[in-house]
Amino acid sequence: MAHIIVVGNEKGGSGKSTTTMHLATALARMAHRVGGLDLDLRQKTFGQYVGNRSRFAAESNITLLSPHYMELPEVAEDSLRPGENLMDQRLSTAVETLEKSCDFVIIDCPGSHTRLSQMAHAMANTLITPLNDSFVDFDLLAKVQSDGTTIKGPSVYSEMVWSARQLRAQAGLKPMDWIVVRNRLGAQNMINKQKMGDAIAHLAERIGFRVAPGFSERVVFRELFPRGLTLLDLKDVGINQLSISNIAARQELRELIKALNLPNVTVEF
Repeated sequence: MAHIIVVGNEKGGSGKSTTTMHLATALARMAHRVGGLDLDLRQKTFGQYVGNRSRFAAESNITLLSPHYMELPEVAEDSLRPGENLMDQRLSTAVETLEKSCDFVIIDCPGSHTRLSQMAHAMANTLITPLNDSFVDFDLLAKVQSDGTTIKGPSVYSEMVWSARQLRAQAGLKPMDWIVVRNRLGAQNMINKQKMGDAIAHLAERIGFRVAPGFSERVVFRELFPRGLTLLDLKDVGINQLSISNIAARQELRELIKALNLPNVTVEF
């Protein structure tokens, strides 16, 4: 069985697709067979990223190791058994297809609550929730008092993850490993960083997730997307002198993958 990694967050702009693509490509470069799905059927940012990569590689006549990306298959409604849901069947069919030939299946979820996203969370062996390092986005995880730090209770998203965990338990599956990734860490405002760190650490104990470092705010991520490139591809396209910022970003990716503690993965870059 493939190890299923779900990247989920019900808010847009948290770096989900950037995280998904860098993780998928890193695993592929480390000789793992990786399948990919994008459940944001409107935006398809991850799907566009993979498409940009294939196009750039063909135009440049180079080989770039990539995940095997798959669109959700169409399923005829008259083929469904009583009580079966069409979207559930489309996702199940895609995952079952990829599992036959992949070590990892990475699923990028939309920045909203959908039936597909809910089902994907229940499938996750590893759930990664990127979170902008700001109290503006903290309510993704918890409801807080007006002081911004006193926690009143879990958010709607956290309750959805709890429900997904219950479904896995009822099905006799291994517990989900939930990791909250702090993205867009700024170089300044250390007081806010410390307050966010303390609040997230406190919440982690209450609702059961681990915390991992993510990516700092860097221009390079916006520059890579049109060509479908990741931080690990720069030398492949002739950029041999990496900037200090690029080297630091590669280190952030390395530390993130180590923190995920994925099965049979040894970081080799």
